[in-house]
Amino acid sequence: MSTTDEKYILAIDLGTSGSKTALISVYGEVVDFEYQEVPLHLLPNGGAEQNPDDWWNAIMSTAKRLIGKGLVSEDDIVAICCSTQWMGTVAVDQNGKSLMNAITWMDSRGAKYVKALTKGPIKIEGYDIRKLIKWIRLTGGAPAQSGKDPVGHILFIKNEFPEVYQHTYKFLEPKDFVNLCFTGKFAASFDSITLHWVTDNRDLSKITYSDALLQITALEREKLPDLRRSIDILGPIKKGIAEELGLKKDTQLVMGSADIFAAAIGSGAVNDYDGHLYIGTSSWISAHVPFKKLDIFHSIASIPSSIPDKYLIVNEQDTAGASLTFLKDNILYHEDELFSEAARPEVYKIFDRLAEKAPAGSNKVIFTPWLNGELTPVMDNSLRACLYNLSLSSTREDIIRAFFEGVAFNQRWSLKYVEKFMGRKRDPIHMVGGGATSDIWCQIHADVLNRTIKQVKDPIQANARGATFMASVALGYMAFDDIPNYIQISNTYEPNPVNRNIYDDLFQEFLNIYQQNKSIFRRLNPQF
Repeated sequence: MSTTDEKYILAIDLGTSGSKTALISVYGEVVDFEYQEVPLHLLPNGGAEQNPDDWWNAIMSTAKRLIGKGLVSEDDIVAICCSTQWMGTVAVDQNGKSLMNAITWMDSRGAKYVKALTKGPIKIEGYDIRKLIKWIRLTGGAPAQSGKDPVGHILFIKNEFPEVYQHTYKFLEPKDFVNLCFTGKFAASFDSITLHWVTDNRDLSKITYSDALLQITALEREKLPDLRRSIDILGPIKKGIAEELGLKKDTQLVMGSADIFAAAIGSGAVNDYDGHLYIGTSSWISAHVPFKKLDIFHSIASIPSSIPDKYLIVNEQDTAGASLTFLKDNILYHEDELFSEAARPEVYKIFDRLAEKAPAGSNKVIFTPWLNGELTPVMDNSLRACLYNLSLSSTREDIIRAFFEGVAFNQRWSLKYVEKFMGRKRDPIHMVGGGATSDIWCQIHADVLNRTIKQVKDPIQANARGATFMASVALGYMAFDDIPNYIQISNTYEPNPVNRNIYDDLFQEFLNIYQQNKSIFRRLNPQF
């Protein structure tokens, strides 16, 4: 039991693979956390769903286990704040009950409806030029033709599940659904609503729904939640939930944000142009900037941050850590008649050790991590992952290291356009997320990107720490400018000059693989 007067935040980090609930001091020190997996349901034609009840059950289960350890006094837990996966859609009725599975950020079934929405007589990159100008001017971006944005999800539901659409009271992002479960209040934050592409983001102090954009997208204002800042207090949690968790009845819930915004804050990269690299199920390289801008050719935009007076560069690699999960579950440890041993909880540490045995460049085996298509720096649902240049002499170690390196090659591809977008080189880069727990992956990123990588302490808790810092700002314990003072760096990885030539050569071949095979993928995986 804590004997100090330190105060704590119950921080929720709901990812695609599962839910982490952490107890973190208002100054960012992680006390402990609990984790529970959540199933992902992959469906034909690009479907990817999760059951919102599974989310909530995992959150409550992990919260009760964590609080039940008695590591801090319940009286010292002053607030709850959530960070969750982004770009998801939950249709709920007026009582807050979900009407179908949540459609996740990986789901591309709305692509044909977005393409129909964005088409016109005069087009650029598939967008009607008049609509595109309006979207860019007001929002700083435009709906992704991949269909993976919430606007694509809602149009998919409207056209293919009309009864669900009719009975939907509000469409909510995952974070806003979790907040509803805690408080009974329907609300979205300025950041979480962005990829509906219906808000006017020109004045960060006054973000509102745009009637013109609602008309273009055919979304109904009454089916969308009211808007608040990420650092606004939504209200106290429900009495029954407070009692079930053993918390004070006046425990407040702070709005919080989606994962990419929380990671930026939790990494400590809160100043303009400070970059962070996140490796989780997906990944991104991002930075805060003082301007609104769009690179439509490489799917990069600056949109409202969780820090009220800043924009955040948004770009995302679709599958990063998911590539290692695929390697584990579908290739090396697939549970069929060839596999009888129990799952090994330390398998990712074994991957690290095996990858270290292979030379830089994996004896020229190349992996392209496009298991679910790609978002940036090219948006192409048809792309698929491949292993290239295998031979009879290729080893398991080569293949495993190639998976690590393929993710880093894709990040280098994206970094080129992120730095061009910012107008400056980003060095060093803070690395967070589950992938940042791997020393070898940090070093590979340093070598491939040719950038200094700073491994943030407790990197897997970056999202939860970001949520904690938002709650701390909301409750007056700190200002955003104070956050870098509370960030600790575990290790610093410098690029190894010995590996420069091999990685430069392989990266060029990585790009050649995309250019020479993209038409094949489009024939093999035709999109609407």
